[in-house]
Amino acid sequence: MTPLTVGFDLDMTLIDSRPGIKAAFQEYSARTGVPIDADLVVSRLGPPLEHELAHWFPESEIAARTAEYRALYPLYAIEPSLALPGARDAIQAVRAAGGRAIVVTAKNGPHAALHLTHLGMEPDAVIGGLWAEGKAEALRAYGARVYVGDHTGDVRGAVTAGALSVGVATGPCDADELRGAGADIVLGDLTEFGAWWDGFLAGQAEDRSAV
Repeated sequence: MTPLTVGFDLDMTLIDSRPGIKAAFQEYSARTGVPIDADLVVSRLGPPLEHELAHWFPESEIAARTAEYRALYPLYAIEPSLALPGARDAIQAVRAAGGRAIVVTAKNGPHAALHLTHLGMEPDAVIGGLWAEGKAEALRAYGARVYVGDHTGDVRGAVTAGALSVGVATGPCDADELRGAGADIVLGDLTEFGAWWDGFLAGQAEDRSAV
């Protein structure tokens, strides 16, 4: 029997990467001499890095600028980033129930894995480089029944994959935005995940017993 799989977004769902990304962009701005408002950058986390760089550099430079930024990212962004409240417990709750917890993120996979290792989180798989509806690719491949994220793009990914969308209002999108995008459940943060998860599992057991 395939284990119940729950997907989680990374930035502003499991981790508060704002301090690290701010530090990385400040360093990148200093190196390139291009004024970049790092506070503005971290206020709109979610979409891929290339989307953000397009606000500051010509389209013809984006590929090269992405490579430059990613080269310095591990030096500046990993250490300052923090686990969000309830994140470790949410992953452990899924695994304690015999399920699989996977991370599906727009961030590139190696950097996502560095964050998770640094913060002591151990999901069963990390899939990077996927955004919004594109996340459905990994969610379907792993048979994810639930996807948890902070952005309307995460909601769209869950809906596209046919997974239950659980929004957390810890990122740039508030509860109303998440519901408006189609989230089935909205939590204030992941400290509320455990109680919701227990109820979800109980509902699954009742459904099986009724068959």
